[in-house]
Amino acid sequence: MILEELHLYTKMQMCQGKAAFWTDELQELQDQCEPHEVQGAGESGKSTIVKQMKIIHKDGFTYQERMEFRPVIYSNAVQSILSIVKAMTKLGINYENPARIEDEKKLCAMATNLEDGDMTSELVELIKQLWNDGGIQACFARASEYELNDSAAYYLNDLDRLAMPDYIPSEQDVLHSRVKTTGIIETQFSFKDLNFRMFDVGGQRSERKKWIHCFEGVTCIIFCAALSAYDMVLVEDKEVNRMHESLQLFNSICNHKCFATTSIVLFLNKKDLFKEKITKVHLNICFPEYNGLNTFEDAGNYIKQQFLDLNIRKEDKEIYSHLTCATDTQNVKFVFDAVTDIIIKENLKDCGLF
Repeated sequence: MILEELHLYTKMQMCQGKAAFWTDELQELQDQCEPHEVQGAGESGKSTIVKQMKIIHKDGFTYQERMEFRPVIYSNAVQSILSIVKAMTKLGINYENPARIEDEKKLCAMATNLEDGDMTSELVELIKQLWNDGGIQACFARASEYELNDSAAYYLNDLDRLAMPDYIPSEQDVLHSRVKTTGIIETQFSFKDLNFRMFDVGGQRSERKKWIHCFEGVTCIIFCAALSAYDMVLVEDKEVNRMHESLQLFNSICNHKCFATTSIVLFLNKKDLFKEKITKVHLNICFPEYNGLNTFEDAGNYIKQQFLDLNIRKEDKEIYSHLTCATDTQNVKFVFDAVTDIIIKENLKDCGLF
């Protein structure tokens, strides 16, 4: 898993009934205003949540912005089928139809010609033939054993629509798109008379030292973790389970001395993928001690409890948890509304008004 972190940075001057915002240039406000941050473990849906904020609070994506996602979506589709094809050899899986071997060679040769942002009809047919092969489907079923975009099936099952000459990406297409986050991407929006600044920040292990110093002084942290990552390993360390890494990161943040009184909101994301996966892969692959029912409710609650149990200041600090699906706009809207109420409540508390 490529780790990325999502930061929501908001400093609010609630005592005066207005919002004030902190940047390096507004350091003088630091003592007056209360900062709030959101983070999440890699590929946990943080960037998708940023996109949802744009859809929910900023009138969505313009035609031009959607069209800019078209080459990204094409690249996601091609990279997805390439990832599966490469994993075939690693997993010792053969094509159901030997003719697909030639298709694989053609695909690899053509995949480099996507610079213009279009998919030729020949390329689309190659991908469709490969995707429909029984061997490819068997390999796809073992996706947790190699790196594969969560949106692979979403795009590969809808290639005819994506390849239409007049194709305009839908909001769902945009939400499912994946671009590795590097640097810092900022989104600003207003909600409930508050102004928010949301930062999407590259968060691989090597990147963390660049942003970890920003956390000191925050009053609210939102942490995202992917429920569906329980049977997967890190890209940068094949020996480390993604869920274990997320728990370790959560532990280091939740119990850091700088956050002794900081409220934490936990987003257990990708509940849709988890609900499907838990029927096929037992939770004890991640937690050997787990002997409960392998159901969405029981397994999901067990994972949630693993995070909550890490809080060593239970008497002083409450962790608010939500099961989320970052590609579900209504779900994100409902949850973020609840999170905003928590942020307001904490600021009123600090002002002695709650």
